[in-house]
Amino acid sequence: MAAQTIAAPVIVTRGRRQQLWVLVALSAGVLAATVIAVGVGPVAIAPVEVVRIVASHIGIDVSQTWTAAQDSIVWLIRLPRVLIGLAVGAALAISGVVVQALVRNPLADPYLLGISSGASTGAAASILFGVGSSLGAIALTGSAFIGALVAVALVLSVARIGGRLITSRLVFAGIAVGFALTAATNFLVFASESRDGARAVMFWMLGSLAQSRWTSVPLVVVAVLAASVVLVLWSRRLDALAIGDDTAHALGANPTRFRATAALVVSLTVAAAVAVSGLIGFVGLVVPHIARRLVGGRHRILLPTAALLGALLLVSADMLARILFAPRELPLGILTALIGTPLLIALVRRSFGR
Repeated sequence: MAAQTIAAPVIVTRGRRQQLWVLVALSAGVLAATVIAVGVGPVAIAPVEVVRIVASHIGIDVSQTWTAAQDSIVWLIRLPRVLIGLAVGAALAISGVVVQALVRNPLADPYLLGISSGASTGAAASILFGVGSSLGAIALTGSAFIGALVAVALVLSVARIGGRLITSRLVFAGIAVGFALTAATNFLVFASESRDGARAVMFWMLGSLAQSRWTSVPLVVVAVLAASVVLVLWSRRLDALAIGDDTAHALGANPTRFRATAALVVSLTVAAAVAVSGLIGFVGLVVPHIARRLVGGRHRILLPTAALLGALLLVSADMLARILFAPRELPLGILTALIGTPLLIALVRRSFGR
């Protein structure tokens, strides 16, 4: 009975007024965190100056009170980093919500489908052997994205046997492909015999936004916006699928086809996020549960809430990663794991306790 108790996320509701206030509060928090995060660093810049610098670059006429160095720091270094952090956090959060509905397990996360392992293999091939060098400045990002897409194709081809895509088969295929691609990544590190390259691969796998540039912003931002719109439009189907395949059938949806399509959308979104940030764990696992406690389990309101909460969490964590051991930067994946582990333990204890 305990296993059945945690087999699927519970669909509960909250009052519309409470939901609206949560969205307003999270939106304000994301906006404030964005301005503060752009100003935090070895060279501290006041929030007012941050706003004025950004305003000047988007065509708003303001009197210049900042230096050229501050302008470069804000516009060329920190703002793209924060924007990518917002997009990655939102991408992992909404992907976690959808994956938990697809496999009907609240302990699932976006990396369950082997995407992270494929991205790691692509990144390692780029760092250690120069694969994708023809892509120029986006060689690492492009190689990681292609690796993630290869992993997605392998998982779906393995899981879709006999024309059906069953939840358990999707999970097992993701685990199997993930292990195989992790082994491939480790072999690439072993074969390169480069200590600097191995260190660079390890740092990428721990997750970081340090390499964020404007060239990487369009990939993840467009992916997150497109996925968010599509998934919100599919919210009723996700509600039905989270309850069970019979309910999805009753609403006129084909569970196998919808599960495959939704898994592909999630995979593309996570692939875009992982390609620019490396592997950042726990966001896609923990944030959906916090969002459900705030606004309930209806996906139409749950998805935007999770997106805002994930963006806020990741940008805040990135600020801490930059200042805790300054001038050294703590890998972001370590910090999110330290924050997420106690929450995950509490979740497991609470679930099995019920």
